[in-house]
Amino acid sequence: MTYVRIIPARRSIVLAVAALGLAVATGGVAIQKPDGAAGSAASAEGDPKNRASAERKAREQAAIRAAVARGEVLPLPRILSLAQARVPGEVVKVEIEQERWGLKYEVKILTPNGRVREVSLNARTGALIEIEDD
Repeated sequence: MTYVRIIPARRSIVLAVAALGLAVATGGVAIQKPDGAAGSAASAEGDPKNRASAERKAREQAAIRAAVARGEVLPLPRILSLAQARVPGEVVKVEIEQERWGLKYEVKILTPNGRVREVSLNARTGALIEIEDD
């Protein structure tokens, strides 16, 4: 299973790509939260903190969906292809982080020999930033 983690202002938030509405933009890649929850504002019934968190996540999801639609961020299938061209193996996790200069993807890949490598790519251009052991 592949995960997407959005980290705005250094806060980690796991998002389901289906909730992001990126299924079309990503070519239908199925991505879920580790707990299997829906990841939408509708799932945060009751607790005001949960509702506020869900609403914040929904805004972040909409912002990323819009960035992909405008071509400001490469779609996930392209990023996965670029990362796996650099480090062959099974993608186990994908994060997108806000840096001072812009967004970057961090793709964690389990190599055939059992190592986990992290490939960092510029989210706008797909340019390689670094490859490191995780």
